[in-house]
Parts: sequence; structure tokens; C-alpha cells
Amino acid sequence: MSGHSHSHAHHDHDHSHGFGHHHHEQPKLDHLNAAFIWGIILNSAFVIIEVIAGLFTGSLSLLTDAGHNLSDVVSLALALLAFKLTKVGSNANYTYGYKRSTILVSFFNAVILVASIGVIVYEAVIRFMHPHAIQGDTVAWVSLIGIGINAFTAYLFVKDKDKDLNVKGAYIHMAMDAVVSLGVVIAGVIIYFTKLYWIDSVVSLIIGVVILRGTWSLLKDSLRLEMDGVPKEMNLTKIKEELMKAKGVVDIHHMHVWALSTTENALTAHLVVAPDDLHLFDGIKADLRHRLLHLDISHSTFEPEFSTEKCDEPDC
Repeated sequence: MSGHSHSHAHHDHDHSHGFGHHHHEQPKLDHLNAAFIWGIILNSAFVIIEVIAGLFTGSLSLLTDAGHNLSDVVSLALALLAFKLTKVGSNANYTYGYKRSTILVSFFNAVILVASIGVIVYEAVIRFMHPHAIQGDTVAWVSLIGIGINAFTAYLFVKDKDKDLNVKGAYIHMAMDAVVSLGVVIAGVIIYFTKLYWIDSVVSLIIGVVILRGTWSLLKDSLRLEMDGVPKEMNLTKIKEELMKAKGVVDIHHMHVWALSTTENALTAHLVVAPDDLHLFDGIKADLRHRLLHLDISHSTFEPEFSTEKCDEPDC
């Protein structure tokens, strides 16, 4: 009896999957494709400008910012690829498709950014100990261009930044880069008028701190999802309280919530019903799935238990 009902739960799971996917995600993905492509094109062009200007002027802050912007281009490209992969259907080897690639990309991008901070700090210390002349005016003009490009790219993601971890990452990168570029402009102006070339190294260190602050939460959140942790916006107690409001539910335990991707969440649980209410099981599940959709959980599987049974699972 239990096995038969469990297979029904999986059937309904597929049905709610389709509803949740089309209702919550498709329009957003189509909108973001153009945003990512624009971000990649604009920032690629700016990286080339910064590298040329950095080599020409000998500015470490320009070259380190160019390296950071290059990592942003790679991040945007990987995020775009991950979103494309979410549209690929499931198969015998990947029964959820490639949705998890969005989590892998967000974690990989955060690791790249943290690693780049080490390089920036190392180079800044070396250059601070051995400063050399820099053309401050050229540095300032190039960074002014960067403020415009980064601010515009950040604007492309601002509406969706709280809906997806990769979009949040893109927004943080671009917004932080705009602030960093402003810092480099200020450094360029100071160097032009004072010839205090060590300012360039100080700005590079400040860039590293700014990037670390903007990246740390992204690293923690993506690592949490990578480890199948409960997404930080989810509260297991509140989820259970909401599900317990459904008619016919005696208890819910052995509950697990995790992220399938940076936009989709899943839940499995043991659903306890009275033996006399077994014929209502499909209706109870439908009610629970509806409640879960409002809690941003689009995939759910319930294993039925009679209230007269004892759960033998360790965490029941």
C-alpha cells in the first residue's frame, strides 16, 4: 500500500515541476540572456582598454582591475552557460537535468574572486615596496570609462538580483567594479597632482578589501547550496507549520529541503495520515504542493505513513 502511494507522489511531483518551472522561471531566463550578453561584450572591451592603458602607464591598479574584470567576463559567460543548461531536459543519467550547474558556477565564481584577492594583495605589497612613476591622468580617464560600463551592467541585473544567486553575483561584481573604478579615478587624480605613486598600491589593497566584502556572502551562500544545505531564505519550522495547516495531515517529519538550482528548491518528507483518510491522500498532496509553491518550493515528494505506524528513520 505504501509503495503504491509513493509512486503516485512521484507522478504528482512531475506535474508540479512543470507548473512551477513555467510559472516561475522561463520569462526571467529569457530576459537575463540579453543582460548577460551585453555584460560580456561591454566588459570584454573594457578589459582590453584597461590592459593597454595599464601597460602604457605602468599602473598596477589598472592592471589588477583589468584582471578582476576579466574574471567577471568569465563569470558572466559561465552563468549564461549555466542558465542555458537549465533548459536542457532530464535524461537517464541526469534525472534532474543540468540545473545544478547554476550552483557549481556560483561557487566557482566566488572561489575565483577570492583567489584573485590574494594575487592583488601580493602585487600591491611588492609595488608598494618598489614604486615607480605612473601617468595619473591616463589612469583617471580610463577608470571613468569603467564607472560607466560597470554601472550600466549592474543596472541590467538590479531587478533580478534577489531571485538568483548567479544574478546576485553578477550584480555584486559589477556594482563593486563601479566603486573600484571610482577609487582608481581618485587615485589617478591624486597621483597626477602630488606624484605620490604609492597611492596606486594603496588603492589596489582597497580594491582587494572591497572585492572580499562583496564576495564573502556569495561564497558562503553558494557553498551552502553546494553542500545541499537548506537555502538561507528557507525556515524549516515555518515550512512545517504551514504544511501542518492542511486538512488530513497528522504529522510531517523526516523533512529535507535543498536547492536543485539557484532558482529551484526541493522537499522530501514523511507525511503521516490517519488510516481512515488514505483515500484522501491525493487531495492532501495537492493541497501541500500548492502551499509549497507559495514558499518557493516547486519540487516535492511525500512518503505516506499511517499514524498507527512507527517511523524507524534515525531523524524522524
